[in-house]
Amino acid sequence: MTGGGVATVVYLHATVARSRRRQRQIRRRRAVAVLVVLGIVAAIVGAVLSTGSGSPAEASPPAPVPPPPAKPSDHARLRLVKVITGNISPKSVASSGTGYVTAQNMMYRHTITVYDARSMKLVKTISDGVHLASLGISGHPGLTHGAPVEAAFSPDGRYAYVSNYSMYGEGFGPEASDSCTPSSGYGRDYLYRVDMKRLVIDRAYYVGAVPKMVAVTADGRYVLASNWCSWDLSVVSTRQGREVRRIPIGPYPRGIAAEPDGSAAYVAIMGGTELVRIDLKHWTTRRIPIGDGPRALALSPNGRVVYASLNAEGRVAKLDTWSGRLVAKVSTGSAPRSLTISPDGRALYVVNYESGTVTKLRSSDMSALQTIAACYHPIGITYDRVTHRVWVACYTGSIRVYADNR
Repeated sequence: MTGGGVATVVYLHATVARSRRRQRQIRRRRAVAVLVVLGIVAAIVGAVLSTGSGSPAEASPPAPVPPPPAKPSDHARLRLVKVITGNISPKSVASSGTGYVTAQNMMYRHTITVYDARSMKLVKTISDGVHLASLGISGHPGLTHGAPVEAAFSPDGRYAYVSNYSMYGEGFGPEASDSCTPSSGYGRDYLYRVDMKRLVIDRAYYVGAVPKMVAVTADGRYVLASNWCSWDLSVVSTRQGREVRRIPIGPYPRGIAAEPDGSAAYVAIMGGTELVRIDLKHWTTRRIPIGDGPRALALSPNGRVVYASLNAEGRVAKLDTWSGRLVAKVSTGSAPRSLTISPDGRALYVVNYESGTVTKLRSSDMSALQTIAACYHPIGITYDRVTHRVWVACYTGSIRVYADNR
């Protein structure tokens, strides 16, 4: 072999050797990188597991999952999926729209019970007993109890605002009564605010006498409470943390519905035949005839229509809010009480107190789509948009949950 050939062979051997060394170095670096990544993953998993083993400082709301494909609500059928019992006597139920449903159990239990909307399991029972002094309110030392009657949520579901039918404790008068006037001598009552992250009552607001219904404006700026015995409406500013207006309504104001654009709210005068429309920007009022004894209200998603259960007539009314024209009145059962509407606005759900039934109406023509036997004295109802379920409060101590997505 010539000198040139030997040099070539030597060069090739050296090149191959360098290539093999580089490959070994690359393999070693990859192995080290994999070990580092595995170590980091193991550390993160260990930290999560060790954190999860303790008690969380706050109760995290159940994370909503996308609901299953649903038919338009006026094409679906109600189907019973759960009966909830326990130490409850629910006057009302309310959906947060973010994964919780609460039941307000009046003075019979002095509690608010909170349920996971998806699993339908009890998450927490919140006592209505608070130390008002710890919330910055003087004049009521010691423990004060309320009587949770109705609830409404802030637009983001972070807070629930709960009305108390009566207050119990030092500095409060006799237990409230439905037979009352502004001169009956009942003291001012309170709304509670429930922090839905921690599931505790964290604020209280002075309002009028014997607040019944509660509503929150679309921007979350105001909480509205209809005061049964002082015959007026309290306007609570969430920014200022106090009542900022009192609006005269008339004998026995009850149902409230706030326009989705925040422009107005409607209040039912159960002792008369009218609704009161309140302009939420200028605070002017206008009265609209609707029928005898309007009790509960629900607005269509676009605010174009208001629906009212007429306690004295035993019917449900449909009113065009733009024209003020009464469109229809229908019978659903004996003593229709509370009502709610589906998010798509195509179906209305009514509890008939004396009939013990729930009636589902097509909102377009107010025809009955379904009437089902529910329980003795169904009193409250709410639609949970997370799960497409309708929750019904039975005064005698249960909650019935109906699927409405098939």
